[in-house]
Amino acid sequence: MDFDYSPDCLAILDTLRKFIDRHVLPADTGWHRVAERGLYPTAVIEPLKLLAREAGLWNLFLPGLRAHEPGTGLTNLDYAPLAEMMGRIHWSSEVFNCSAPDTGNMELLHLFATHEQRERWLEPLLDGSIRSCFAMTEPDVASSDATNMRTSVRRDGDEVVINGRKWFATGAIHPHCRFAIVMGVSDESSCTAPHNRHSMVIVPMDTPGLSVLRNVTILGHHSPEEHCELLLRNVRVPASHLLGQEGQGFALAQARLGPGRVHHCMRTIGQCELALEMLCERALERRTFGKYLSDYSNVKDWIGHSRVEIDQARLLALRAAWRMDRHGNQAARVDVSAIKLVAAQLQQRVLDRAIQVFGAMGLTPDTPLAFLFTWGRAMRFFDGPDEVHLRVLAQDELGKAKRQRGSTAPYYRLAPEVAR
Repeated sequence: MDFDYSPDCLAILDTLRKFIDRHVLPADTGWHRVAERGLYPTAVIEPLKLLAREAGLWNLFLPGLRAHEPGTGLTNLDYAPLAEMMGRIHWSSEVFNCSAPDTGNMELLHLFATHEQRERWLEPLLDGSIRSCFAMTEPDVASSDATNMRTSVRRDGDEVVINGRKWFATGAIHPHCRFAIVMGVSDESSCTAPHNRHSMVIVPMDTPGLSVLRNVTILGHHSPEEHCELLLRNVRVPASHLLGQEGQGFALAQARLGPGRVHHCMRTIGQCELALEMLCERALERRTFGKYLSDYSNVKDWIGHSRVEIDQARLLALRAAWRMDRHGNQAARVDVSAIKLVAAQLQQRVLDRAIQVFGAMGLTPDTPLAFLFTWGRAMRFFDGPDEVHLRVLAQDELGKAKRQRGSTAPYYRLAPEVAR
């Protein structure tokens, strides 16, 4: 495996680092000042988007771009350090048109959209003139098993009728959100395989019957655009809004979630790097009982553990990205589960240590640490909870054991009487 970044990647990374230092970081206070009033900081974001596009820092995440489509066409591996850099300021991905859930939706549309759907939805997304949301999980069922889904997507002649309730549809109240990709049950027959019963459909946000019920807070944190609960009551859209083939919703979801999960992990690594840097600076500055915090052995242990854990997670993320590039998203499924599991837990551990070193300030909005800790806890649910990813990893290991059953027999050392 070769994890070296390409010359193009390194050049873009240098440009991105300078752009964030010069333009994004100075705007961070203004972004939060507006967001704390419950408004979306459009006036902060939009000028930065124009500057980013002029600087060539646009659609950095999407391999396989066509010649006429805006963006860099970098591999997943080359995107990793860029996502890590953007993760240091949690809202900055939108500046570069690289924010979830649009990245996943662009992946889906890029792979499965019809010509009409590309023109109406994908091209404006790539241009950054609109945004979108993704409606999959539901409040009334255990959504970690998507076969539990209850939202119905029923054909009625040339239309599709949708009824159900969704939540954690990130970005649904963004001022530029124009459509949702909704996943639901399109075939309730018990004769159909459970993973062939679902379909995805594009639903414009102004469709009658679609309403945003609330913006759900996470551990008390309120974001101006995030995690909405949607009600779909007799929502009708043309059948031409179906995305991909009917009954193939699961396959589409897997195609969408693979890269998106790794993107979250890449950003998490950047956030953990920031937390470790802040922890070290604080430890060098603060004194208790006549000693700097950095002199205490337990603080040194936290720093050492954080360093190696971040580096280990980065290597897992790069391996998942490398395998996606070489062998496709499905072939990297186990690697994606591995990094999703590791990165979410990593973020909680590193942020917990940083908050402990900061003391009471770490609990306040005076630093980004409290928010990043909260986000780490949320990551252990979204895009699949820890238990689902552990199950994927365990099943893969057990599958290998079944195929190689008996291969460990030579390593047993039986007592002579037992051997006889």
